[in-house]
Amino acid sequence: MGLNHDEAPVLDALARYHDADELGFTPPGHKQARGADPRARAVLGDAVFFGDVLANGGLDDRMARGRVLEQAEKLMADAVHAEHTFFSTCGSSLSVKAAMLVVTGPHRRLLVGRDAHKSVIAGLILSGVEPVWVEPQWDAARHIAHPPTPDAYAQAFSRHPDADGALVTSPTPYGSAADLTAIADICHRHGKPLIVDEAWGAHLPFHDHLPSWAMDAGADICVTSIHKMGSGLEQGSVFHLQGDLIDPAELASRADLLGTTSPNVLLYAGIDAWRRQMVQHGTELIGRALDLAARTRAAIETIDGFHVNDAADFCGPRLAADFDPLPLVMDISDLGTTGYRAADWLRTHHHIDMHLFDHRRISAQLTHADDEQTTTRLLDALDDLARHADRLRDTPRVSVPSPDDLRMEQAQLPRDAYFTRHTKVPVEEAAGRIAAEMITPYPPGIPAVLPGERLTGPVLEYLTTGVAAGMFLPDAADRRLKTVRVVAD
Repeated sequence: MGLNHDEAPVLDALARYHDADELGFTPPGHKQARGADPRARAVLGDAVFFGDVLANGGLDDRMARGRVLEQAEKLMADAVHAEHTFFSTCGSSLSVKAAMLVVTGPHRRLLVGRDAHKSVIAGLILSGVEPVWVEPQWDAARHIAHPPTPDAYAQAFSRHPDADGALVTSPTPYGSAADLTAIADICHRHGKPLIVDEAWGAHLPFHDHLPSWAMDAGADICVTSIHKMGSGLEQGSVFHLQGDLIDPAELASRADLLGTTSPNVLLYAGIDAWRRQMVQHGTELIGRALDLAARTRAAIETIDGFHVNDAADFCGPRLAADFDPLPLVMDISDLGTTGYRAADWLRTHHHIDMHLFDHRRISAQLTHADDEQTTTRLLDALDDLARHADRLRDTPRVSVPSPDDLRMEQAQLPRDAYFTRHTKVPVEEAAGRIAAEMITPYPPGIPAVLPGERLTGPVLEYLTTGVAAGMFLPDAADRRLKTVRVVAD
């Protein structure tokens, strides 16, 4: 008998909890909002506190005999054509680490696209895995990276046949996607699993006019952030599994090792509700979003100084294999300012927050939640930005290296460099030293410097000029980058 996707096990269990008038002498200490600060209740609303119950011994009994979470995960797996699904309340930053740790381990090798998110690098640091970097497809004219090609992974396996598997990020935060089917085939010919960091792809299984979903493309493990392109709450993530290369119990064990013992049921509920919403209405909702994105793209193209990157810009030989049109990635280099300056201006003058921004771009991420009202407000703000561009042209220039100059030697393992004795040196004296920290322009969160890389002048100049222009480096020990943390001599 098929599963009933009209059900939402977590939401239904919460309703039963309240209908039964359960009284908990357990955490959380606010006790169904009764102990919460009235000022917090006024801002957050009581529904937040009413939904905040223990997973076991609250939502379910102490032995999880109601199988609430298990049923919700089975429904999600069925919805996206996976064999197993696991919910995470610690975001895809945890999920991707669990995936890495089940595929490989300390002193082993893993093929990793160098355009990976900082959470992947954190996984390398924690695990002691040696990364075999697979170079992205660099568009030198637009200064943007697209996912590595299947041939790049094939060559990496040829050089390192002992690698335990591969990891690819697709789609990227900019919407470009890899040829996942071909990469999965290469991995499987070597008997190795493929991990796909598909944090930006929660919507992909639910419409045919989007890039291929990792499970349909043959990936073994896929990590997805429900809060990014879905209707889940922040930190809501799932990871999916199929095939016989990975033991589901081992993956669950790795997730348990990293995850919290106090999961937030509100996040489970958001994931559960998203699955039901997409199964019932996903094609319609995402189809409407795609139509809206097409109209909005066309309208932005009429604004002086704006160009919206599309498949013609991002896809083709030596570029990406596919493209998600919902990120509206706007090249504003003709305005004579930076994305940092433009994003700040839009927030200050129009209370609009952009999804991404860099030295020449801003991006607005559309989802099924957007409509003509939200995009009209966006278009009005962009038009106003264009009219005031002359006031934003005094920003410092960012010195962006060539693709060759951007890549640095991995002189030590990320874990060794991160945990070894380190010191701070003035940035002017850092070239030639081995980095002992991660330095990541955020967003999108792809590190420019990794622990263990030998620092070079072009990369340091890129970061220092970027900071002067408005780049944010949240993980640097010195966010102003006057000093850099390096391995001690």
